[in-house]
Amino acid sequence: MSGPSLPRQLARTRRFTLGTPGKVTVSPDGGTVVFLRSRAGDDPVSCLWALDVATGRERLLADPRALLVGAGEELSPEELTRRQRAGELSSGIVAYAADAACELLAFTLSGRLWTVRVGDGEVRPVAAAEPVLDPRPDPAGHRVAYVSGGALRVVTLKDAVPLEGPVRLEGAGPLEGGVDRAVAVPDGPELTFGLAEHVASESMGRHRGYWWSPDGARLLVARVDTSPVRRRHMADPADPSRPAVSFPYPSAGTANAEVSLWIADAVGGAALIPVAWDAKEFEYLTDAGWDDAGPYASVQSRDQRHVQVLGLDPDTGATEVLAEQRDAAWVELLPGLPARDSAGVLFTGGDIDGTRHLLADGVPVSPPGLQLLGVLAVDGRTVLFAATDEPTRTDVWSYHPDTGAHPLTAGPGTGANLQAGPGTGANLQTAGPGTGAGLLSAEPGVHSAVRGGGTTVLFSRTLDRPGTRVTVHTASGGGDPVEVVSHAQRPVLEPRAELLTLGPRELRAALFLPSWHRPGDAPLPVLMDPYGGPALRKVTAERAWWTYVSQWFAEQGFGVLAIDGRGTPGRGPAWEREIHLDLAGPVLDDQVEGLREAAARRPELDLSRVAIRGWSFGGYLAALGVLRRPDVFHAAVAGAPVTDQRLYDTHWRERHLGHPDEHPEAYDRCSPVLEAASLTRPLLLIHGLADDNVTPAHTLRMSAALLAAGRPHEVLPLPGTTHLPAEESVAENLLLHQLGFLRRALPS
Repeated sequence: MSGPSLPRQLARTRRFTLGTPGKVTVSPDGGTVVFLRSRAGDDPVSCLWALDVATGRERLLADPRALLVGAGEELSPEELTRRQRAGELSSGIVAYAADAACELLAFTLSGRLWTVRVGDGEVRPVAAAEPVLDPRPDPAGHRVAYVSGGALRVVTLKDAVPLEGPVRLEGAGPLEGGVDRAVAVPDGPELTFGLAEHVASESMGRHRGYWWSPDGARLLVARVDTSPVRRRHMADPADPSRPAVSFPYPSAGTANAEVSLWIADAVGGAALIPVAWDAKEFEYLTDAGWDDAGPYASVQSRDQRHVQVLGLDPDTGATEVLAEQRDAAWVELLPGLPARDSAGVLFTGGDIDGTRHLLADGVPVSPPGLQLLGVLAVDGRTVLFAATDEPTRTDVWSYHPDTGAHPLTAGPGTGANLQAGPGTGANLQTAGPGTGAGLLSAEPGVHSAVRGGGTTVLFSRTLDRPGTRVTVHTASGGGDPVEVVSHAQRPVLEPRAELLTLGPRELRAALFLPSWHRPGDAPLPVLMDPYGGPALRKVTAERAWWTYVSQWFAEQGFGVLAIDGRGTPGRGPAWEREIHLDLAGPVLDDQVEGLREAAARRPELDLSRVAIRGWSFGGYLAALGVLRRPDVFHAAVAGAPVTDQRLYDTHWRERHLGHPDEHPEAYDRCSPVLEAASLTRPLLLIHGLADDNVTPAHTLRMSAALLAAGRPHEVLPLPGTTHLPAEESVAENLLLHQLGFLRRALPS
């Protein structure tokens, strides 16, 4: 048995992310790959690297420890919030942006602006207002835009100027910077330019708030007014001397921030030009951009049933509708869309006859049965997109108008059963393994990619090996691919996941048994370990970090079962919308059905001893399990659960349950706090007291309701912890505490 070493390693390696190459950019000539990676699997400080594709040689471009000369990293509250929204687990250089040629890179350290030139590797601090947020070079690499104090600013990089105070930083070149001026200035304390509001970064996947024009003369910038939004106040109970923090949070049914778009002059200081669209009808700005065909934006109605892609006139701010999508429940937002290729063809997503398609100017170009997950890259006329025809896998597909759509990664059967149907595009091609359609990997697993200049960087995770394999494939396809070195630690535990398909709904499940368990041994208590919500799939053909957690619990004497039921992504629009107006019933029913189907097949599972654990939506599902089905679930661990749906944010919660004024019964039906009196089984509630997404109020109100109803339960508060516990001692002992609770709660 593995003992406690896996929890410690998992915490120390930040879930095995440290040392793994990520945040990759490919130069437009395909010759250079820029990426972030720490120096070791337990080193939390990310450095900036460049790889020469022709030689496979790596160069270190920027090391935060050398640049900060031993000083600790100091982060502004705004940067801490940005990192939390992005799920950032490392420190150091955690993000960067490149000019069009990928010759100049900009990043921040401790709120200061830095640049590095890829060609000669010279790193320079830039004189700029501080703290600096989200710096981005213009396409030519002459200026850098950034946000500071709520204003969007632009600094030139031509003439060196001194900073006030001590400025010499060892390991860096001389200070660089010229004219630094604000191009969009807020006129109130609750206004910002150039940043994403809460629901955009937390629920839409939009983490930026401005975009350069291709000629570098202007910027498209979002203005956010949070004055209509109700504020929340969070204090640190473990340190009563610290002032409470106040921040705007739009709970379901309340006012959102007012978001508008403006055209800003980056050079001459001309007045801002407002972009005109019906913001009362289309309350959400879901994405935007500026390419050779002009600026564009995607906007969504408050009920999320209507999305429009707008073309913007940069001289007048006038708009025209380029594409739109409607749905009776909600329009699903997809990463990387909308997008345009070099010919100006607009790519969007569309749900047609049960399939989520990739559309090119409104025409489906992906085959029926292949579910689009998002666009990964646009390189000239080539579009890379992620898609699946088997929910446990994600493959990379390529579309080009001359060759149609074909897979670049494929496991057995991927693409083989897909046929081009009427209306799918005249040039559509489908391809399975071995068909010569440019396959980069035939391994079944979870794949992603980026591309530039014909060079593709492929990220592959499978059940056969730990970690992420990152390989570089050139346009010619000649020679072996270059593998980008990973320093990620090898886990001390080998997951033994058995993927199952269960019941009439063909639920995908993963079963983990102890390595020491043999046929004929006594049946095992069962630990259900789901996520089960619409944000992600947990049952996939990869060694994701959670598979090690499931296996660790198995080694402690459990049969561990994870099930993806209705509402999880990757199985098409109808499957996702099964949870519309009911986030509880269908989801819980699928867990029960899957458990019983698995036990009917596997005598190792003892249905008289079943516990359920989870975090976030999984925590919500765990609480529901013991409240509604105590005949099935005999104990639960609910981490960071949403217990009152009205407390969660507008965009995410109203997507599934509608507006609470229109569907109050849906919110009541899906709020465990209203069912507290039905608890008859052991329940452990866990919550980070610094969680500003699923706030501690969810657990505290649940505990108060349980106490008022006379229902015994346990609460584990985590001082200073956000929605993702990252501190090593907390993350390690959190698993050990759950194990102790489960051993006490289940009959031996």
